[in-house]
Order: sequence, then structure tokens, then C-alpha cells
Amino acid sequence: MEVNQAKQEHLLALKVMRLTKPTLFTNMPVTCEDRDLPGDLFVRLMKDDPSTVKGAETLILGEMLTLPQNFGNIFLGETFSSYISVHNDSNQVVKDILVKADLQTSSQRLNLSASNSAVSELKPECCIDDVIHHEVKEIGTHILVCAVSYTTQTGEKLYFRKFFKFQVSSFPPPSSQSTDEVFLEAQIQNITTSPMFMEKVSLEPSLMYNVTELNSVSSSSESESTFGRMSYLQPLDTRQYLYCLKPKPEFAEKAGVIKGVTVIGKLDIVWKTNLGERGRLQTSQLQRMAPGYGDVRLSLELIPDTVSLEEPFDITCKITNCSERTMDLVLEMCNTRSVHWCGVSGRQLGKLTPNASLSIPLKLLSSVQGLQSISGLRLTDTFLKRTYEYDDIAQVCVVCPYTSPES
Repeated sequence: MEVNQAKQEHLLALKVMRLTKPTLFTNMPVTCEDRDLPGDLFVRLMKDDPSTVKGAETLILGEMLTLPQNFGNIFLGETFSSYISVHNDSNQVVKDILVKADLQTSSQRLNLSASNSAVSELKPECCIDDVIHHEVKEIGTHILVCAVSYTTQTGEKLYFRKFFKFQVSSFPPPSSQSTDEVFLEAQIQNITTSPMFMEKVSLEPSLMYNVTELNSVSSSSESESTFGRMSYLQPLDTRQYLYCLKPKPEFAEKAGVIKGVTVIGKLDIVWKTNLGERGRLQTSQLQRMAPGYGDVRLSLELIPDTVSLEEPFDITCKITNCSERTMDLVLEMCNTRSVHWCGVSGRQLGKLTPNASLSIPLKLLSSVQGLQSISGLRLTDTFLKRTYEYDDIAQVCVVCPYTSPES
């Protein structure tokens, strides 16, 4: 709570208080073992304490409410509420009272007054009350500017202002992967001092993407959240939400269009505090780095997750011409220590026009167990005599299909 009064030469006094809900009282339990000198003294004191929960006296959380003792913290997405009161401390009637409340941020100045019309008169010991609300959408320093103007009985016009400064904190930014299939991870941290209930965390994709939430585990009967049935976030805890965005079919084939897309969507986060106070945060459009495909892009359309040792398996590669010229491509396959290509290297793929794609089935085998990387593809443009190398295209798990019997 912050209280600022006007100077003595003014007839009116201004009081500004932030409106917040009460919090649950927290006690600090002191315990000891029975064989220690205090014996059961601390236990009896806790049981007699009216602020503790009966039967659970050693829990920090009590069952009594306490009123806020200071201005408190404000976080991005919460609603800032404040009570403004102008009181006539004098013994004379004051006229034409105008109370104005503005919120100054780093980028704008907002008028929060419920009414911009003046009050005709204010008698002694009477007051003008107003409650303002504002959903905080910026981080950093905020200044609440309260201005009061009035006219005395002698016709003198007086004016004064009061300033209230507070800071707004934010969540850490999300991260994403720069490919056509975008995996976005949003790390949300509870930077308050009390638990909060995560009512909703969703990703609204841009027009070119479809989104799939990866925050639940599907079973035969129902889908269960990876965070459990009770979606509570404890103070200073961090939770990771994962989403997969895929280009819509009408845009997936247009390499030039997807290549220039950097906007992927925005997050919508809704939460409630332990007393049901609601907060909401909707981010601006999230950006990703534009993928650098170069002139030729190679991607995989089909690849198995697990393959058998020294047994051939099939993959399907997709080659896209991302340049503005026609290419005449030759495919070469280079063996590595663990992965061996099956087939003829130096195959002519023919001419590929701009933005056109070509799917090629390939066969290979692995001679080493474990997680192996597929590498060694080379594409050469015979027109410009330029070679494009592709290594670490994907990974497969190589297992031995034979098991030795145990005696």
C-alpha cells in the first residue's frame, strides 16, 4: 500500500492505494525431537496457534488471511487495480474538482480515469473516490500519474500531482527450431511468491501453419497431461510446453514461400492465483530465423526409426530447387565408416526447374550398432559445376536382430 498526501497549502488530500486480494498467512514452524530439552513444548505451542491448520501444524501454509502490507509485485498479463481518493481536509467548500489518472510506460501514456468531467463542489470532510483497472501489457517501469485541479471559494485555481512508480516483470522468451517443421518450446516460470493454477497455455499458429500440442500422453481411453491432473505451478518453478508446427499442404510445396516465412504464431497464457485472481498474457507474433536452404534443399520424406544390423533399409529423399534457375543434377553417394549406400553412385537426375521437387528412393545398410547418422550425399549441378554436400541428414537406431541364449 502506498499513501501520498498533498502539501499543507492545498485544501485537498490525495490518497492512492493498490487494490490486491489478501494472501494466506504463512507461519514458520519450529520443531524438535522429543528427547531434546524443549520436549513437546514447540508442538503444543503450534497446536495452540490459531493461524495453523489443525492436524497439520507443521505445514507452512496457514488458514488465516492477511491484508497486503506493501505495494507488492506486478507481472506481465495481470490486471493492475488502484483506489484513488481525494478528501477535502479544509473547512470550506471546494469547487470544480477534476481528478485525472494517467499511466506512463516506456512507449505510451494511457488515461485510466473513469470520468473526465469535473465535480461541481466538494464539501468539508467529503471525498471523491475512483477505482481504475489496467491489464498490464508491457514490461519495465510504469508510472501512475495522479493530477488534481480545483477552485477555492475565493476563485483561486490550484493544481498538484503525485507520482507512483512500479516495475513489471515478465516470462522468459520461447525458443524454436528453424526448419519447415518447427518445434517451439515455451518455458514458463512462476516468478511470484505463491502457487498459480495454469488454466490455459495454447499456441495460435499463423495462417501458414497447423499446430500440434505435445504436452499430453495418449492412452487407449483418454489423453492425460504430462504435468499431471493438477496443473499447479509452484513459486520459482519452470514448466516447458512443446508444440509442433507444420506448413499447411497448400504452402508446403512452395519452397520459396516457406523460405521467407518468419512469423509462426503467438502464445495465449491464462492463469489464476491461489485466491482465484485471473491473469492473462498474450504474446506478440513469435518470430523464427528464416531458414537458409541455399540453392538446393534436401529433406527426408520417409525413414525408419529402427533398422537391423547389416540389413538393407529404404529411405526417400526429396530434392527441391530453391534457386531461380534450372539445374541439371547428378547424385553421388559416399560411404562412411558405419553407413554404406546400396546402388550406383553418379546417377543423373535430369533437369529441375525453379521451385520444383523430385522424390528419390534410396537403399542403404549399417555395419555398426547404435544411433548412426546418415551422411555422404552429394549433388552436383553440371551447369555451374557446383557441388552441394549433405551430411548428418538424419539418424537411425541400428539394433542386432539376433539374441544369444542365456544359460
